[in-house]
Amino acid sequence: MDWKKFRNPQLIADILQLLQSHQQPLRLMEVCGTHTMAIGHWGIRKLLPATISLISGPGCPVCVTPTSLIDALIELKSVTIATFGDLIRVPGNYGSLELARARGLQVKVIYSPLEALELAEKREVILVGIGFETTIPGMAQTLIEARRRNLKNFSLLPAFKTIPPALRALLKENDVQIDGFLLPGHVSVIIGLESYRFMTQEFGIGGIITGFEPLDIVTAIYHLALQQENSPRIENEYRRCVSDRGNRIARDLMEQVLEVQDAPWRGLGWIPGSGLGIRAEFAEFDASRKYGITLAAGNDPPGCRCGDVLKGKIIPPECPLFARVCQPENPIGPCMVSSEGSCAAYYKYEQ
Repeated sequence: MDWKKFRNPQLIADILQLLQSHQQPLRLMEVCGTHTMAIGHWGIRKLLPATISLISGPGCPVCVTPTSLIDALIELKSVTIATFGDLIRVPGNYGSLELARARGLQVKVIYSPLEALELAEKREVILVGIGFETTIPGMAQTLIEARRRNLKNFSLLPAFKTIPPALRALLKENDVQIDGFLLPGHVSVIIGLESYRFMTQEFGIGGIITGFEPLDIVTAIYHLALQQENSPRIENEYRRCVSDRGNRIARDLMEQVLEVQDAPWRGLGWIPGSGLGIRAEFAEFDASRKYGITLAAGNDPPGCRCGDVLKGKIIPPECPLFARVCQPENPIGPCMVSSEGSCAAYYKYEQ
């Protein structure tokens, strides 16, 4: 794959020039946190006409994870918590996992869920299961491997989220004006284009699945502008990676181990059918059963409007704490912590 063609400055400039003639107000939501980072990195928001605005959505798995999960982990004793790095700095009501680790809590940052199995050969381990459809199949395979190895010291705390129910919840609220969606490329590799059909069928809203290079993003914005003038539909501008039906093998793997359940989202509350819990056949590896852990939606810290950012109600600079009190070295909310967080992206690129 020749990635240079997706950064062709002349092609990008030509599309941006075409967009300059767009007169009708167009409010687009980029669902994926990686898109938010890419838009900031390439300066795309600054190059668009004033009529086109981009807002962030709930596409950062760490950001939408409720405070109750952090609190529950901090209260655990005599167990090693295995997690990806973004989560350890997210503040809870009793501090972050990073601070708890300094006080003696065993927290291990991992880069692959299979690392947790190696740890469990020697000690009691909980793998924190956070992520969207992109990473969930790998977690599911880890459970299958734990059973194969007959690991008694391993369990998984399921806090998984799925994107389509969150989009449906956003569209049902009707208090945020959204004219179209930049749909997530990574998630769509797994779930495919068909998973978004409900957006046009139920709500008359269009969306474009797109990649993360600048030409990908400006092309998707241009096609959404054309949809506004014609009719909304779901399009796939990321065909080099995404098919209409997604990755059937990965979805079968998820269905083998996990089952649909309701789940709490920061900012959006409880969303029906938006989570995945561990099936009864794998109950011995379910940390929520083993340790009696329950999650609640919870609230943002006082003054923090991370939840409103995730719903597209505001952009990060409209939060009163942004860049004043809440900064990457002193985050108040998870939107400033995660490498996919909207506040982190705005702080780094948009000031």
